[in-house]
Formats: sequence, C-alpha cells, structure tokens
Amino acid sequence: MDAPTDLATLLEELDVGKDKAVADLVVSLYSELRRMASRYLQRERGNHTLQTTALVHEAYLRLADQREVHWKNREQFLGVAAQLMRRILVD
Repeated sequence: MDAPTDLATLLEELDVGKDKAVADLVVSLYSELRRMASRYLQRERGNHTLQTTALVHEAYLRLADQREVHWKNREQFLGVAAQLMRRILVD
C-alpha cells in the first residue's frame, strides 16, 4: 500500500461513509495499532484478561461505529484509536 496517498484516500472514504474504508485503514495500520495496544497492556496488571489482538479488535469495532468524526489525518485516526484502547482497558 502506498502509505500517504492510500491513507489519505481511505480517510476521505471514511468521511463519506464507506464502511469498508475503516477495515482497510485498520489493515494498513495494524502493526502500529498492535504496538500501541502492547504498550498499553504492559502498563496493566499481569493477569489482565485482554490480549493485544483482542484489544486491537475491540478498538476496531468501536472505530467502525465512529460516524461523527471528520477524519483529517493518520495521526488523528491513531489518536482516536489510542483513546478507545485506553477506554476499553478502563471498562
């Protein structure tokens, strides 16, 4: 995937409501989302029930429901994903 162009295109598609765009965006950023999730889980107690993959997938489900966000760039998307991961861990 040609990162800057494709990510910009995917973010535009998200804005116009194309449901597949969030899945494509998560796929293109999956390794980065996993690293974020891993860092958050390292700060949690040792017997936490969530694993890295489960945290990323739960965040994906919540990202897919975001309808009122005007996606501007990759950093904003990752920032929202990070915030959702932290909320999931608090819940």
